[in-house]
Amino acid sequence: MSRVARLTVGSLLTRANSNNVQRMHFSLNSRNLAAVAAPKERVTATLIPGDGVGPEMVNAVEEVFKAAGVPMDFEVFFLSEVHPAQSVPVSTVVESIARNGLCLKGILQTPAYATEGMEPFNIQMRKELDLYANVIKVTSIPGVACKHHNVDLVVIREQTEGEYSCLEHESVEGVVECLKVVTAEKSYRIAKFAFDYATKFNRKKVTAVHKANIMKLGDGLFLRCCEEISRLYPNIEFERMIVDNACMQMVSKPQQFDVLVMPNLYGNIIANVATGLVGGAGLVAGEGYSKNAVVFEPGARHSFSEAVGKNVANPTALLFCAANLLDHASLHFYGKMVRESVYKVLKAGKVKTQDLGGYATTKQFTKAVIQNLKH
Repeated sequence: MSRVARLTVGSLLTRANSNNVQRMHFSLNSRNLAAVAAPKERVTATLIPGDGVGPEMVNAVEEVFKAAGVPMDFEVFFLSEVHPAQSVPVSTVVESIARNGLCLKGILQTPAYATEGMEPFNIQMRKELDLYANVIKVTSIPGVACKHHNVDLVVIREQTEGEYSCLEHESVEGVVECLKVVTAEKSYRIAKFAFDYATKFNRKKVTAVHKANIMKLGDGLFLRCCEEISRLYPNIEFERMIVDNACMQMVSKPQQFDVLVMPNLYGNIIANVATGLVGGAGLVAGEGYSKNAVVFEPGARHSFSEAVGKNVANPTALLFCAANLLDHASLHFYGKMVRESVYKVLKAGKVKTQDLGGYATTKQFTKAVIQNLKH
């Protein structure tokens, strides 16, 4: 077995200028060897700690992976618009993700007033990798107190065009034009993705969320594409819902939804609303798909920068992302181990971070997850 090179997230930030990429290794320890044979080849994935509490969440994943003996290596990149002097180029990260096909990513914080004409790093990555489908699975978690129960829905969002096309300009002083781009090609593609997802996971209904009553051409095109694709899946119920009504229905009776598919901006909003229904940004995982790569990141895009260094953030969302990453890499044994351990801690309700109404620190929650791992 190769020599283990340890890299903590704390050291990553201090060494970002001199070493833009490092290898992080999690090796099998002796007590795991009897439980499961080591794979013939280790799996390599790209890791982006992100901004805010992202590095602290990655540190939690590192500790859990080490304890679980996960046979995965990470190529770690510090990518940030908030700290551009320390950041690697987006192209370098894209090359790594394209090569590995797998990425675990914290949230990148986009400044509200960025340089005019400059695409945010998130959008650059999505376009260059063609990460067209964002999937957020929102489910009620035993042990987490919420106003709604038995929530089990999936938000599928097209994330390469729409309002996030970054095509805007000031035609005359005080007048800004922002273009919303909708194409049949990408509308058909995300609609088919949603129906294929519903078929694969035995879902019964797909809801297309739109504003075609006002944006008759743009959202009208998206809705027509969804309707045409729905005819190819006669066993799956199809419904249409205007986005403002969908938001009201989401907070009133989320149990009515199964799979929802929608354009870029609506998906960002509804995913955050749905995440709030089951406990908040610290609990829900997400993933972005292209033809050849998958990026796993928290479902709600909040960097929680006000909590940096306070040891109070909930690492559950990124731990679930990590478990999903392991499943996708065919490391199902480890993915199940990590996921079930997190569920046990949440269900027991003895170790709760502040967002869940408790007083446990990030490190205490991580330690509890490690103590519940079954080898």
